[in-house]
Amino acid sequence: MSDKRVANFTALATSTAPGGQSISLASLKGRKIVLYFYPKDSTPGCTTEAQQFRDLHAEFVKAGAVILGVSRDSIKSHENFKAKMGLPFDLLSDTDEALCTQFGVIKMKNMYGKQVRGIERSTFLIDKNGVIVCEWRGLKADGHASEVLQAVLELS
Repeated sequence: MSDKRVANFTALATSTAPGGQSISLASLKGRKIVLYFYPKDSTPGCTTEAQQFRDLHAEFVKAGAVILGVSRDSIKSHENFKAKMGLPFDLLSDTDEALCTQFGVIKMKNMYGKQVRGIERSTFLIDKNGVIVCEWRGLKADGHASEVLQAVLELS
C-alpha cells in the first residue's frame, strides 16, 4: 500500500463521439478510479483483462468506482477494441507516454528473445481524494479484475 497523491492529468479517451474526448483526473474528483495500464489492444492477455473488467463493470459502478484502461494505442485502435469487446468504460490513449511515465509503468521486456520497451501490466486504485491506495505491478491478466474489485469494496 502506498499513500501517493496523483498529479492531475488529462488524456484523450474513447467516447461515443468520433475522435474521442478528454478526461482529466480533476473531472473525476470525488470518485474512486481504477486506472489499469495494459500493453496493447486486441492481444490475448489484454483482451482477457478487458473482458473481465467489462464483466464486473456493474459491480465496480455499484461500489462507486470508474474504470479507465490505458495503453499507448491510438484513439482509433481503442475505439475499435472497445466496440469489438463491448467495453462499457473508457480507454485512454497515451501515445506520448505521459501517463505511463507519471505512473512508472514503462519497462524493458523480453519479446521473443528481444529486449523491447513496453508497458508493464499494472493497475492503480485511486481514492476519492486522488491518492493511490493500492497498486498492482507486473500482474497476470486472468483473475486480476476480481482482485481489484475486492480492494474497491474494502475501500467503500
